[in-house]
Amino acid sequence: MRAMTYSQYGDPSILTLTDRPLPKVAPGAVRINVMRAAVNPVDWKLMGGGLDAVLDVLFPVIPGWDVAGVVDAVGADTPEFSVGDRVASYARKDVVSGGTFAEYVSVPATSVARIPETVSFDEAAGLPLAGLTALRILETLEVTSDDTLLIHAASGGVGTFASQLAAARGATVIGTASPKHHERLAGHGITPVEYGDDLADRVREHAPDGVTAVADLVGGQLETTLAVLADGGRHASVADPSVEEHGGRIIWVRPDGERLARLLALVADGTVAVPVAGLYPLAEAASALEANRTGAVSGKVLIDASR
Repeated sequence: MRAMTYSQYGDPSILTLTDRPLPKVAPGAVRINVMRAAVNPVDWKLMGGGLDAVLDVLFPVIPGWDVAGVVDAVGADTPEFSVGDRVASYARKDVVSGGTFAEYVSVPATSVARIPETVSFDEAAGLPLAGLTALRILETLEVTSDDTLLIHAASGGVGTFASQLAAARGATVIGTASPKHHERLAGHGITPVEYGDDLADRVREHAPDGVTAVADLVGGQLETTLAVLADGGRHASVADPSVEEHGGRIIWVRPDGERLARLLALVADGTVAVPVAGLYPLAEAASALEANRTGAVSGKVLIDASR
């Protein structure tokens, strides 16, 4: 099969289109014929060695953790899926090696969800990692309609979904973002505030008594978080472990087919929108990674593994 690979740490330019063996299908797993893979910041951070202290790596590496495609084969004792099913997955594994920037990938069935008929491969591929991260942080914070939630980086990959999911729960949501994203956030019922100096004062203008929960999706926001958090409030971060020293939680998303199915259903009924910024052929995966890394686009960057 065709796959993009790298054999040492480096920047996206080290990716090479190669032929790799077709992945085997273990018991309790499915092999997916990849239609779309999505790019996430973790992909180029992994490629640069940024998570070497946390995750084992087996070179050559096929990057990519998000996938949407069609079941090509099922392993023994996998009654949940059949060949031909349209599926999506957050396909992270314990060892970084066989990812989704390829024509095929094998994934444990517990990480896989069927794609509703009305949801496209583009939408499904752009959802798993970021959507599941957003859902996990909201569940950790136990966000309800009684909450006023501050989301740091509300227009980013995870923030886009966290904002929509929190609004769907009936929470009052304040989201930090650059001005160019304010109109889009307001369209989802979010109160946008601009980054920068005096951020805590701008948040307090909308929440004079403080916010009851904070979701930090970018890191480096602890001072502002503590300045606006009401007594008894909860906070969590996906990027700043130091929050745990101040009563917060650090979040690392887990593959979860059941929760992904719930998110896909919300896309199908129009509750959650998946913004797609660009689609690149498999051979141009390095350009897709660079577009994500530089922030040149707003929305999900996808790879078309079928061409």
